[in-house]
Amino acid sequence: MPEISRFFGIVVKMYFDDHPPPHFHAEYGEHKAVIDIHTLVVIGGYLPPRVLGLVVEWASSHREDLLILWERATQRQPLYPLPPLT
Repeated sequence: MPEISRFFGIVVKMYFDDHPPPHFHAEYGEHKAVIDIHTLVVIGGYLPPRVLGLVVEWASSHREDLLILWERATQRQPLYPLPPLT
């Protein structure tokens, strides 16, 4: 699963050929969550509230790129990194 961004100890990844809806995976320590790209809602797993807030802030500014990466991942094309939250 390619890593597409990393910031404040949070690792954001996307699987190749994953199931709908379009989503990404976020990991922070032992916590893992799956976040829907369209709604930015957790559809699986758990992140602490502060961490989830950072992930949502980051994703909201990269939503268009996340959707492009999702399409690339479903076609098993190379993914590119996204800038971290600063």
